[in-house]
Amino acid sequence: MTNSEQHCIFNEEDVLYEEEILRNPYSVKHWQRYIDHLKSSKHLSLNLVYERALKELPGSYKLWYNYLRHRVSQLKDRCIIDPLFDIVNNAFERALVFMHKMPRIWMDYCSLMTEQGYITQTRHIFDRALRALPITQHHRIWPLYIDFVKKHNVHETAVRIFRRYLKLAPEETEEYIDYLISIDRLDEAAMKLANIVNQDDFVSKYGKSKHQLWNELCDLISKNPTKIKSLNVDAIIRGGLRRYTDQAGPLWNALADYYVRSGLFERARDIYEESIQTVTTVRDFSQVFDAYAQFEELSLKKRIEEASEVPIEDDDIDLELRLARFENLMERRLLLLNSVSLRQNPHNVLDWHKRVELYQGQPHEIINTYTEAVQIVQPHLAVGKLHTLWVAFAKFYEKNEQISDARTIFEKAVLVPYLKVDDLASVWCEWAEMEIRYGFNKDVLKLMHQATAMPSRKVAYHDETETVQMRLYRSLKIWSMYADLEESFGTFKTCKAVYDKILDLKIATPQIIINYGLFLEENNYFEEAFRAYEKGIALFKWPNVFDIWNTYLTKFLKRYGGSKLERTRDLFEQCLEHCPRKYAKAFYLLYAKLEEEHGLARHAMSVYERATNAVLPEEQFEMFNIYIKKAADIYGVPKTREIYEKAIDILSEEKTREMCLRFAEMETKLGEVDRARVIYAHCSQISDPRVSCSFWQIWKDFEVSHGNEDTMREMLRIKRSVQAMYNTQVNMMSAQMLNTSTNQINESIDVMKLRNNKISETVDIIRSTQTINFIRETMEESNKFDLRIINPDEINIEMNSDDDNSDINEMEDIPIEKQIIPVQVFGGLKND
Repeated sequence: MTNSEQHCIFNEEDVLYEEEILRNPYSVKHWQRYIDHLKSSKHLSLNLVYERALKELPGSYKLWYNYLRHRVSQLKDRCIIDPLFDIVNNAFERALVFMHKMPRIWMDYCSLMTEQGYITQTRHIFDRALRALPITQHHRIWPLYIDFVKKHNVHETAVRIFRRYLKLAPEETEEYIDYLISIDRLDEAAMKLANIVNQDDFVSKYGKSKHQLWNELCDLISKNPTKIKSLNVDAIIRGGLRRYTDQAGPLWNALADYYVRSGLFERARDIYEESIQTVTTVRDFSQVFDAYAQFEELSLKKRIEEASEVPIEDDDIDLELRLARFENLMERRLLLLNSVSLRQNPHNVLDWHKRVELYQGQPHEIINTYTEAVQIVQPHLAVGKLHTLWVAFAKFYEKNEQISDARTIFEKAVLVPYLKVDDLASVWCEWAEMEIRYGFNKDVLKLMHQATAMPSRKVAYHDETETVQMRLYRSLKIWSMYADLEESFGTFKTCKAVYDKILDLKIATPQIIINYGLFLEENNYFEEAFRAYEKGIALFKWPNVFDIWNTYLTKFLKRYGGSKLERTRDLFEQCLEHCPRKYAKAFYLLYAKLEEEHGLARHAMSVYERATNAVLPEEQFEMFNIYIKKAADIYGVPKTREIYEKAIDILSEEKTREMCLRFAEMETKLGEVDRARVIYAHCSQISDPRVSCSFWQIWKDFEVSHGNEDTMREMLRIKRSVQAMYNTQVNMMSAQMLNTSTNQINESIDVMKLRNNKISETVDIIRSTQTINFIRETMEESNKFDLRIINPDEINIEMNSDDDNSDINEMEDIPIEKQIIPVQVFGGLKND
């Protein structure tokens, strides 16, 4: 204490607290109350009171802690050489005599000494704290100790302290490594980093993965080769290459960079060459190749700069060598990239073909590539068509006019166990085409005979347990080519035998059958050709047999015409027995033409009639038109009435309407106006006036030309009736939407059903053939034409009504001479 503190004068307010202390000198509470009083009054004797209290109670942690904190607060804004610092240090030392097991006292004392900057003295205090405190409390001291040694340039001391710290807390190794790197002690840092990378149980304090730590190690040792002597850099990075295969590119670049920084440029170049020959991904290859190209470019640039400064005789040779090396690297890029793809999958046929293209102009390299490819690629692992490699290999020899070598390649190629029979057949076909190109025609036939030879036992074509060589005899591709070659270079007998063999094996297609028939026909074996067609018909079903039937019937008609009419009829009937509607039209027309030219007219009409029911619905209208035209040509126009009636009964509404117009037009031309009017009336029931305006205009024009006032009125009445019929449904739906009452809705539904039933009955009656007959009979019995449609809901209105006035208005377009003609009596319809 200072002299001023020892001679402090107490105030009257302090007397009460002094008396309590005299009565209770060992009570911490009374001392604390006195101290709080002095703090509030900022009395100068506070330190003296603290000292008196601690003298009486030296074991009180509370008093010591508050006293030391108060003393440290008095050091604020003071210079470190102030004597007060020594007094405070002395207070801490006196406190530690009793409080040496209290970590907070040690921490405050160490923090104070760290601020004062006394390195040795502070280090001793930290060591005393670690010795005094139990090991469970050391984690509170060590962070302060580490921060202290980092602040001062005492690297050896700091390293030794860190080593002691890592024995207690090995998880702090990363902090030690960062410190070593900061003080440029990279060798020990690399060793520590390698150590934690090899520890399987190490957990990074900063959340780094083993892969990140490994990258840091590689980056550290590769960029500082001269400072790291204790580690085998090459072995470490190669170990990483084996361990982290997805980071091959960066690791190879790190290893090459290590040798570049070490000044071993040739060794670095060897590393780059090794890397681009071993990487297996395009990404790694791109990284390594770019680094390699940059290295060569910088090396060349540096050599050019050196040559420009100090010219030497050998500079030109060395410069040209480096330039040639760089150019060679750039030229090899595509080839090296292709090698990467093949390392990924050596069974990729397309990559082998690309490699051959890259060797254009280098025959020895091409041969070596093909040889390597056919040896490496396995048929069951091949990606692509393996046989194309063998064929391309043989064609390369053929291109260089080495036919014997090409044959040798083909001989080996046909023995390869391909996965598909078609691949083997392709090889045989390519071999045969090569022989043809060089004019060995007889050898080609022998070759194909060898390819199609029967095996020792019969096997199924799709039995994959058997080799493709055993199943080749059932390949249609090889047999088709064999047949073509026999047609070109063989005899009739041998070619026929080949086609017969194809039929026996039951591998023929419709085109094969047609080709066989044409071949026999060319050689004037017509009956043999027809038998071939019949065999084909027996092999196939519809629709595959369509082309065979079409060719067969066409050829048969061309050959015999009508000389074998019954046989031809049997063929057509056999064809049409199971013929689908889609293909029936052509055969019926051909059949009818036969009957017209060589048979009976009634047979032809019968065929046309059958055709109208046998073809597709969309083809019926066209077929009826043909039927009508033929009937008119043969029997005359009146005979077509029955056909028109049948067509009207069968066709759709749109086509029926068009057929009715044609029918009416025909009757008009024949002078049968009443018949035409009946047809118009029948057609009106399927003609909505809002849609089929053209129909009503045609009927109106007809009445203007051939009718009178009564017939026009009747036509207009029918038009109104039909329009009401089509509006009924719409009106009833509107009424249903407007009515909210349940009874009203039910009544509307009943009315709508009733009217719809009446409408449908009327339409059905009018459209039926019986109704047409009924109308015909009625007209024959009547002496006056009066066509009316019975409508129970119709209101009888006199002639002076508005509707009749509207009829008169519409009739104004009728010429006057037509209006004054009295109603004539027409005879009934007659069937001629």
